[in-house]
Amino acid sequence: MTIRIKRSYEVPDDADGLRILVDRLWPRGISKEQAKIDFWPKGIAPSNELRRWYGHDPEKWTDFKKRYFAELDDQPEQVEELLGYLRKGNVTFVYSSTEQRFNNALALKEYIESQT
Repeated sequence: MTIRIKRSYEVPDDADGLRILVDRLWPRGISKEQAKIDFWPKGIAPSNELRRWYGHDPEKWTDFKKRYFAELDDQPEQVEELLGYLRKGNVTFVYSSTEQRFNNALALKEYIESQT
């Protein structure tokens, strides 16, 4: 199992494997045909409250991950569903943020890798 991370505005390619949108909101200006999303588990994304609190502030990154991981711990069925897709092969977590170092896709990847 390999988890790749890719912005929704990057061109999809065959190496992406299964493309999973990990945001709660659909990316602006991208059609479903362009995005080529295979699975969109909205419930796996950070809550609106957490997302607004965080605001991609790097100083809040550690606390964001702790809070996000706690939210994920409270959703074992959705996490297990996601793990089921990961067991089938390579996946790409697709996200919209312009922040490339401190975003929910990277946090989710860290969480999922700690679960396997």
